[in-house]
Amino acid sequence: MNYKQIKPKKIYEEVAEAILESIKEGAIKPGEKLNSVQQLSEDFNVGRSAIREALSALRAMGMIEMRQGEGTYVKKFDPNSIGGSLLSAVLMDREAIAHLLEVRKILEAGIAASAARNRTDEDLSKLKEILLEMKDTIGNEELGEKSDFNFHMGIAGASHNPMLMGLMNNVSEMMLNTMRETRRIWLYSKQTTSKRLYQEHVKIFEAISNKDEGLAQELMMNHLVKVEEVLMKYLKK
Repeated sequence: MNYKQIKPKKIYEEVAEAILESIKEGAIKPGEKLNSVQQLSEDFNVGRSAIREALSALRAMGMIEMRQGEGTYVKKFDPNSIGGSLLSAVLMDREAIAHLLEVRKILEAGIAASAARNRTDEDLSKLKEILLEMKDTIGNEELGEKSDFNFHMGIAGASHNPMLMGLMNNVSEMMLNTMRETRRIWLYSKQTTSKRLYQEHVKIFEAISNKDEGLAQELMMNHLVKVEEVLMKYLKK
């Protein structure tokens, strides 16, 4: 008989589950401040990197919020809405995330070419507005992430292909649910990095505006490869 292989849990997964259980049981209440990363590291007797990853996963689930200069706080939640499946979805392993990134590269590079071919003046106006928002949010990781998401979805809309738009929406939702925090930590933590990302988006927009399918596809691929390199480097730690 063939049995399903049991995959051992990573340290940060166990930490996240332990904190989540404490929140669900009421031992840690909404509005309460969590211990510092250093203190949690000592409490769980694990490395600080494991604590940071656990907190990132919990933040992606909407369980906690990190206030700059103040610390990490538990958010209000519905205990019945939290299940193991959601935690499993957030705590995806490195291989699963790599697969998602591969899908995104294949999908979005083609979408960029399609957008360059089919975009309208109205599409360009919408993308311009999003780019202005993105420029204004440089240094603000949360707002910058929303602008980034809207820009990529705007390109999908400019393809005027409902199937591509649907596929992009599904992939983007998974990306947001499983990778939101690592993208914020590594892609939006420094203003200089945010500026570089903004310039990459501007170049993609210009290629789409000029109806240069090949360049739009190339620039989108290069952009996503850089995102992948930064993210996978973080996940190795």
